[in-house]
Amino acid sequence: MSDVKIEASWKEALKEEFAQPYFQSLIAFLRTEKEAGKTIYPPGSLIFNAFNTTPFDQVKVVILGQDPYHNPGEAMGLSFSVPKGIKIPPSLQNIYKELHDDITISIPNHGDLTNWATQGVFLLNAMLTVERNKPQSHQKIGWQNFTDAVIHKLSEQREHLVFMLWGNFARKKNTLIDSSKHLILEAPHPSPLAGGGFFGCKHFSKANNYLKDNGQTPIDWKL
Repeated sequence: MSDVKIEASWKEALKEEFAQPYFQSLIAFLRTEKEAGKTIYPPGSLIFNAFNTTPFDQVKVVILGQDPYHNPGEAMGLSFSVPKGIKIPPSLQNIYKELHDDITISIPNHGDLTNWATQGVFLLNAMLTVERNKPQSHQKIGWQNFTDAVIHKLSEQREHLVFMLWGNFARKKNTLIDSSKHLILEAPHPSPLAGGGFFGCKHFSKANNYLKDNGQTPIDWKL
């Protein structure tokens, strides 16, 4: 874990969390797993990629995922995103379809969402790590304590953010967000397993309209 670095504004905002016993236990667990020869995704240098790419004071939109992709080469520390050259996962394919139907953007030929992140789209997974080929394997090691604190801190200290909560897991996080000062957008999960309920949510246009109405530059969703 020695290669983990986190951007300065997040380090300051979350300094109390980093000092908590649960976080120290979490880091110790990951170090032990790695020493035992287990493969953890994403690589250590990308665990905090969402934070390093989107500083605390630059967040405009939060898209909450559950846990990282657990297959080789996919997880890159940004929710729903995969590196260029990796097959686009089914949920992201559906996100692209909705994006096209909502704001007529051409469907991208890759799954790298870094361009969104650099514009202020905070691509946060509730769990920041996973063991190879074992989905949700790190669901109970403490990451949710940390990411719940992240969501609450954003709600508390920032104004006029857009939170996109897709699927039942993400929607339960709405209790952490002050709806009087932020826009909460909820929809079924974009996974094909959710039966297509995600389509027609128009979250991308709604987000940009809200940002513009509150004096902020909208997101260019093209990739």
